[in-house]
Amino acid sequence: MTGADRIAEPDRADAPGPVEALREIGFWLERERAKSYRVKAYRGAADVVAGLSADELAMYQAAGIWQDLPGIGPKTAAVITQACAGQVPDYLTDLRRAAQPIGVPGKPLRTRLRGDLHTHSDWSDGGSPIAEMMSVAAALGHEYCALTDHSPRLTVANGLSAERLRRQLDLVAELNERFAPFRILTGIEVDILDDGTLDQEADLLAELDIVVASVHSHLRADSETMTKRMVYAVANPNVDVLGHCTGRLVTGGRGTRPESTFDAELVFEACKQYGTAVEINCRPERLDPPSRLLRLAVEIGCHFSVDTDAHAPGQLDWQGYGCERAVANGVDPDRVINTWPVDELLAWTAAS
Repeated sequence: MTGADRIAEPDRADAPGPVEALREIGFWLERERAKSYRVKAYRGAADVVAGLSADELAMYQAAGIWQDLPGIGPKTAAVITQACAGQVPDYLTDLRRAAQPIGVPGKPLRTRLRGDLHTHSDWSDGGSPIAEMMSVAAALGHEYCALTDHSPRLTVANGLSAERLRRQLDLVAELNERFAPFRILTGIEVDILDDGTLDQEADLLAELDIVVASVHSHLRADSETMTKRMVYAVANPNVDVLGHCTGRLVTGGRGTRPESTFDAELVFEACKQYGTAVEINCRPERLDPPSRLLRLAVEIGCHFSVDTDAHAPGQLDWQGYGCERAVANGVDPDRVINTWPVDELLAWTAAS
């Protein structure tokens, strides 16, 4: 089994506890791209219940007064009540049954993926703690997952200063002891600045397992400027993956945005020469790079990384979208770096 098949089977007999049920509902809602307020209702309720002592939990369960708790409404109270009674909540059962496979034509590649190299937590602009994101990544069948929160210049995304990133590295080391043999790879999505330099201390970048470099500003610069900027960045020995290279948005709540213009042949040749993988970004609003550029990168002989760019646990199952596009455009699975065992992957990132 791959992906969400590992999270839950619709007819399985074991019932999750109230916190697990609420969080799994959040997972399915995120996976299907539900409105954020719906997700927050269930994840917020899970946090409330998780914060109760055993005595408090027993008291609320006996009295059936879940709605007296802040953030608990009729729908979340019904889930809690059924879960406390040892039942699979009706709403959770419905969501499990309604879930559709993602990117079926890409399944041959999806089954070979061992990890995800671009994810975010609530340390930057993600919605969930690191531990929850990584717990779901492991449940989806990953052997490893890179934590790549934003760098400091992206203030709108609460990017990490060098000091905060170092604190995060300490936490990741602790979590890796807890999650072994699953491994959290240290990382960052670092901004490519206007001159092609990177938005974080070079020595700190060199310590990380995975560095995804992306353009987030001045996306409408002229082609020559963007080309120089991107080539300079992918040539940096600390960069392992070029993230969502065109910056386009094709749908979604943020509206649409055209592709940045750059000499793709030159940029992809630089990726090949300097050992930087081209990301196949799985987010439905991005689907970046476009198919014509993906085929060009294949022709040039680039390596690739199929990444969710997940900002929530349910989005970690979006890899099927990228796998489907990779298969359709002739990407060789052997050139997808997150099909590799972790030791082989890290040897490649260290050498490139």
